[in-house]
Amino acid sequence: MSGVSTVTEFILLSFPCSREVQVLLFMLFFLSYILTLMGNGAIVCAVKLDRRLHTPMYILLANFSLLEICYINTTVPSMLKNFLSETKTISFTACFFQFYFFFSMGTTETLLLPLMAFDQYLAICQPLHYPIIMNSHLCMKLVALCWITAFLCYPIPIYFVTQLPFCGPNTTEHFVCDPGPLLALSCIPAPGFELSCSILSSLIIFSTFFFILGSCTLVLRAVLRVPSAAGRRKAFSTCGSHLAVVSLFYGSIMVMYISPTSGNPGGIQKIVTLFYSSVTPLINPLIYSLRNKDMKSALGKFHMCTESSQSK
Repeated sequence: MSGVSTVTEFILLSFPCSREVQVLLFMLFFLSYILTLMGNGAIVCAVKLDRRLHTPMYILLANFSLLEICYINTTVPSMLKNFLSETKTISFTACFFQFYFFFSMGTTETLLLPLMAFDQYLAICQPLHYPIIMNSHLCMKLVALCWITAFLCYPIPIYFVTQLPFCGPNTTEHFVCDPGPLLALSCIPAPGFELSCSILSSLIIFSTFFFILGSCTLVLRAVLRVPSAAGRRKAFSTCGSHLAVVSLFYGSIMVMYISPTSGNPGGIQKIVTLFYSSVTPLINPLIYSLRNKDMKSALGKFHMCTESSQSK
């Protein structure tokens, strides 16, 4: 059924509470937002400036950090604005643009994480063939493919959602235009569309998750055969960091999008969405850099360069 919407804007209540608490939340999330931009931005700059890091592994890490910067910018600025706003409105068009970019970025992440796992598998399990199979040129092509594929997934589903009649109410207790709350505001139920979204999400999430799991299993087997204790520690550190990021991201999106969207209470939706859209981008730079000597060295050099340029 295609209907003309009478709703021209949506009201995103985010976290309904007193004005004082709203200001406190604004300060907390603004600080988190700045730290996320700084942490991921530092990794991107360090990889760009340090020639030693111009390898597929660090090119993928830099792209992942760039993705995290783009990802939080689809949700956090509007959430911060809502904390200080009296109306807390978002236009119909802006809402669906946010929907599109938020899910395209999220899908890009589900494609980029398996690519990073595959790169680790080649580096550890096929070290002699690694320079031949995975070079910087091929790596950039695969990264571009991840972005393009993800951004082509959602125009048609979002078009169908926009054709649903939204005739009021237009208020949702969420901070982002998520499909669950949006479908709940439609004047007619769309169980078929919800089921289709659930199946599509399950295919993307489970196929990429099991690919990562298989790659890490093969890496673990190879690591246990390494005679050098230092070599084992380095491999475990690299794979362990990636598994930590995968666990944080996939654990939260599985809670949200594998079960039908209407089955999750609003409070759980907000908390889980907040976790994978705002908290994990803040934590990821720490996970990837704290146990990586090359990255710590590059970040140290970047910090020194920044200080010297400021002193001039």
